[in-house]
Amino acid sequence: MKETKLWINGQWEEAKETYDLTAPYTGEVIAKVAKASVQDVERAIQGAHEAFQTFKKTSAYERAEILYKVVDIMKKRKQEFAEILANEAGKPITAGLAELDRTIATYQFSAEAAKNVFGETVPMDAAPGGKNRLGFTKRIPLGVVSAITPFNFPFNLVAHKLGPAFAVGNTVVLKPATQTPLSALAMAEIFKEAGLPDGALQIVTGSGGELSDVLVTHPFVKKVTFTGSGAVGMKIKEKVGLRKVTLELGSNAAVIIEPSTPIEKIVPRTVSGAFGFSGQVCISLQRIYVHESIYDQFTEAFVKETKKLKLGDPFDPTTDLSAMIHPKEVERIKAWIEEAKAQGAEVATGAEFTERTMTPTVMVNVKPDMKIMCLETFAPIVSIVPYKTLDEAIQYVNASDLGLNAGIYTNVLTDALKAADELEAGAVVINDIPTFRIDNMPYGGVKNSGYGREGIKYAIEEMTDLKFITIKTDL
Repeated sequence: MKETKLWINGQWEEAKETYDLTAPYTGEVIAKVAKASVQDVERAIQGAHEAFQTFKKTSAYERAEILYKVVDIMKKRKQEFAEILANEAGKPITAGLAELDRTIATYQFSAEAAKNVFGETVPMDAAPGGKNRLGFTKRIPLGVVSAITPFNFPFNLVAHKLGPAFAVGNTVVLKPATQTPLSALAMAEIFKEAGLPDGALQIVTGSGGELSDVLVTHPFVKKVTFTGSGAVGMKIKEKVGLRKVTLELGSNAAVIIEPSTPIEKIVPRTVSGAFGFSGQVCISLQRIYVHESIYDQFTEAFVKETKKLKLGDPFDPTTDLSAMIHPKEVERIKAWIEEAKAQGAEVATGAEFTERTMTPTVMVNVKPDMKIMCLETFAPIVSIVPYKTLDEAIQYVNASDLGLNAGIYTNVLTDALKAADELEAGAVVINDIPTFRIDNMPYGGVKNSGYGREGIKYAIEEMTDLKFITIKTDL
């Protein structure tokens, strides 16, 4: 059994307490994980602050080289890391390899971005009194970034915090999810090997409830970046004060299917968007609104395609979806389904449970106020709803208080543009599922889905301050 330590100031340190880490699929204890104390976190923040004094002076070239080396190392160890994901997160091995491809791309984008952080000149002589003055802006690092990450993409979502931060010369204290610390701790070794200075990356594992206050309120922390639940994000927003903050929170992703599109091409893609990683994805497809003229045809085809999916061992390369992250999550979504059925909803397929798994589930005859419709399910369940007009469908999508990604399938240009303008979401995906994301696009939500944007270029803007310099040229 693996026993972990904390990564503080470039070395492994014992913690006074540990907790058992169990594999989602088997329930077996796979590691004894170091449980950081508040004092451990304070030391980590102090160390990151001290490391920043030197790291901020490194050149863009040096920082880019570190990130390029991370890319090279990760390419060589990709299979090993996919097995970590299968073990600690229950992520099917094929999905784990796909996540690692994205992670590698995220660090590569970050390396390239390190060399392309620009300011701009300001025409000082355009204003009265500005003659014979030169003005320009530059982006400068903030200092210590506190990064708190979730379980569902434990390599790539960590990369979205670390890559942009290191690209511009910040240091980071990382607190990974309690269920997926092994992937984060593996990055300590990689960055050390890549030449990141000691102290620039600190990794503290343990309870977010116990450690979050110091992570978001310590005076040396200049930026908080959090991906997780809306309830926790709201509390962080209240506590963070004048520090910069990025919050990637919940979603209730929906797609509209217009009759102008070929169903046979859409169904496999929408099935993958609904059930990938057992629906435990922020932008997992949860609601499908289908025009009434093709509703029966689409639903029949969608159910047929869903039944092809294989539920099983995450280490089996033929597995499509595996265990949910914790048995409590299985119990939660089971209760939601039973409540919806009592209110008139019907199960078209799925809703079969073990202690740790749930078959991919399609619900019909649902109502907008059912939990499976109005809350984030974070489970392998999708609801299919008919609509009469595009205006009605847009109204249905926008009824949610969440707005991360939304999508529409249509071959009518005016309808696509109408949806792009009127759907209330951080991103509108046309002719693909709202689960679509590549790692250099801006990513973030409106309403209760978040605050700020990720995607390397956009994260760099959030992780730097803008400094203005002016020079009188005729002294």
